[in-house]
Amino acid sequence: MGRVCHRQATLFGVHDVVTRLRAAGCVFAEDEARLLIADAATPARLEELITRRIAGEPLEHLLGWVEFLGRRMIVAPGVFVPRRRTETLARQAIELAEPGGVVVDMCCGCGAVGAAVAASVDVELHAADIDPVAVGCAERNLAGLGHAHVGDLFEPLPEHLRGRVDVVVANVPYVPTEEIAMMPPEARDHEPKAALDGGTDGLDVARRVIAGATDWLADGGHVLFETSVHQVPAAVESLARHGFGARVVSDEDVGATVVIGVGADG
Repeated sequence: MGRVCHRQATLFGVHDVVTRLRAAGCVFAEDEARLLIADAATPARLEELITRRIAGEPLEHLLGWVEFLGRRMIVAPGVFVPRRRTETLARQAIELAEPGGVVVDMCCGCGAVGAAVAASVDVELHAADIDPVAVGCAERNLAGLGHAHVGDLFEPLPEHLRGRVDVVVANVPYVPTEEIAMMPPEARDHEPKAALDGGTDGLDVARRVIAGATDWLADGGHVLFETSVHQVPAAVESLARHGFGARVVSDEDVGATVVIGVGADG
């Protein structure tokens, strides 16, 4: 009886849910309404989800998952939510990865990029992030695909990987510090600052990844990361200082910019 009542409430309440979400500024209100309705087992649960979404909580945190390259990735409250534009970064890493190679998903968050790579190419995958809650999600998303480690950049990686890594793919934070306050509330209030803040010009973490990669990459290895268009010149300069050639891949449809560093003999 409860399920029937919920179904009837859903049939007659979709327009109201969409209207409330749209009034709160949700651009994709129709899609969000559909997902929230599907996730709620009761009208009371649906009302709770709507109220929390209107208050600014990320949709993905409410659902407990985000779709990334056709796969559902588990995300917990407080964990960075991978964006659609980051699928471009994952696709580039997939193209560079070779069967039997070693891939490191740096600043892995919930492990979405690494999972996409390992699901597409038979590689030895290691993922690392400074946030233990995010790594907890990554462990679940990478089950059977790779290993997740807690720590700062390369520090937690097994020592035997040094000089053997073929691809370092990093979804580094690249928002300049002073711009954090201008981000949407669902990001600045509900995602960890460490996953967003890239320092004064947004490239602090990217520079550390580039510098560290020189000790871990095999000859001809690649390091690639997401950035913004206006950060490309400085990112390319940093790669050059550490002996990398560079190329840039952009996807204007999703606003993605990926900088790829190519090591010697690459």
